[in-house]
Amino acid sequence: MTYAGLDHCVVGISGGVDSTLCVMICAMAMKKMGLPSTNVVACTLPCFGTSSRTKSNAIIVAEQVGAEVRVIDIGESVYKHFDDIGHAHDDYSIAFENAQARERTQVLMDIANKVNGLDVGTEDLSEFVDGWCTYNGDHTSMYDVNMGLTKTQVRAGVRYIAQHTEDKVLADALWDVLDCPVTPELLPITNDEIEQKSEENVGSYSLQDFFTHKIAICGFSPAKTLRIAKLVWHDEFSDEDLVKWLTSYCKRFFSQQFKRSCLMDGPAVEDFSVSPRNGFLIPSDAENSLFLKSIEE
Repeated sequence: MTYAGLDHCVVGISGGVDSTLCVMICAMAMKKMGLPSTNVVACTLPCFGTSSRTKSNAIIVAEQVGAEVRVIDIGESVYKHFDDIGHAHDDYSIAFENAQARERTQVLMDIANKVNGLDVGTEDLSEFVDGWCTYNGDHTSMYDVNMGLTKTQVRAGVRYIAQHTEDKVLADALWDVLDCPVTPELLPITNDEIEQKSEENVGSYSLQDFFTHKIAICGFSPAKTLRIAKLVWHDEFSDEDLVKWLTSYCKRFFSQQFKRSCLMDGPAVEDFSVSPRNGFLIPSDAENSLFLKSIEE
């Protein structure tokens, strides 16, 4: 921010652990710069899948760190976009989901331009590894503070603050954030309940982060990683589940590379990063056959 001559942070807050840690980091950055905490513009952008629980937690955390909170319902804008491109309002295909994520990114970046600010991204390393993000949606920002942290590390950071803060209101909200399932909240919900759960699609993030550590950081083969996983996770996952999720991991690791080839700046926390600026360079059409063969053997 100092280098770019900016004095505001703009953060999209969802009530999830990533945006929760991000808005608190931004508030700390403002304090270090000698700027008011209200220079953090925390925007909650509810749409078709937003639950009152996540929205409430997002607002409480942002208010407790002193950010300016803006509630911007994007439903009408997304419906207008559906009409413009000829997409039925009840067609819940991938376009239905991605349009919401891209609308949020457009709003956040435009607000950042208005307030002389930086649109600070919330996506973490785990989600960049498995590609669980919308290209040019939550995948994109002007600077991403979480891109060097796995989901496990993000959760640990939020948990640490919850354990040590003297602000009981903040602590209660943080514990509830940690208790919520990871969700993109892009599909319509009933009875105000969280229904779309990321880990049902990509597997446990604890397990994914284990795979990343063994394969990408330690350099182990998928076969060796599977053997170790069977020893470490035998009480929680069957051998069949471990094969299923490691196979899924390897497929996504290769197929989602195109999203990593154009990542924004962000801190490299570990020795490993998926940023091309730190030397992570693989072609977007790389084959995954050797990885999958290793698992089968």
